[in-house]
Amino acid sequence: MQPTFVLVHGAFANSFSFAPLQAELGLLGHRSIAVDLPGHGFQATFTHAYQAPQDPAGLASAPGSIKGVTLADNVAHLIGILERAKRNGPVILVAHSRGGITATAAANARPDLIDRLVYVSAWAPVDLTVNDYYTEPEMATVDAASLMSALAGNPAELGLLRVNFRTADPNALAALKAAFLADGTDEQFLTFLNTFQPDENLDAGGPADRAQAATWGRIPKTYIRLADDTSLPLALQDRLIREGNELTPDNPYDVHTLDGSHLKWLVAPAPAARLLAELATLPAPSTLT
Repeated sequence: MQPTFVLVHGAFANSFSFAPLQAELGLLGHRSIAVDLPGHGFQATFTHAYQAPQDPAGLASAPGSIKGVTLADNVAHLIGILERAKRNGPVILVAHSRGGITATAAANARPDLIDRLVYVSAWAPVDLTVNDYYTEPEMATVDAASLMSALAGNPAELGLLRVNFRTADPNALAALKAAFLADGTDEQFLTFLNTFQPDENLDAGGPADRAQAATWGRIPKTYIRLADDTSLPLALQDRLIREGNELTPDNPYDVHTLDGSHLKWLVAPAPAARLLAELATLPAPSTLT
């Protein structure tokens, strides 16, 4: 039976990010669902202060709908979608970037709903929490200070992360492009930036949300490395793969590599779509049946 791809976006993103990929998958004969996690997509907050001309003070203080949204909320929402998708046959859960945190927690809770778990340069925490990985040597090349130059407001006061993706500051824009789409044109970069939403929740999970061998470890899993990713560096991707394999040596990652930056696979999705289509034909490892 044909599987359904369930696509989970990263931070500040939404289901809109996956439209070109879904078109490619559809042309290859595959059905897919792009998820909007709580507070994303049409549930997101775009204040008048975010429009042009911008009101920096208003942007820094306006409330956002994503305040109070937790990882548990994301997981519950995703599980509800997985339950519905599973009624129609096998499910391949594909997570990008921060979406990997939600996918990992959902796999911990309901492995029965997922026939294959695919991370695309995504967080799959095993030994540490996500926040702790940020202090590790593999993340030393990430220019966090430059990225924070576009931050709008105090996260502690707002109860959320807010980034002004519509900034005209050339230094902030250069930092964002270097982090996410250095191999894209300026036009592609600005177009993608305008699909982002300004707000993201603060809950990146904790120790209990790391991958669990007894549940997450039962699911066939693939890691798609993005070779030129600077926001989730290749060294960190490889560490996550290594730790996952050490946790479940009888069920190691099926590993593939795509050229490109953190967002290039979504801007030019044909290679990724072909790879995902190939994964749809893989049988489950015999040790797990």
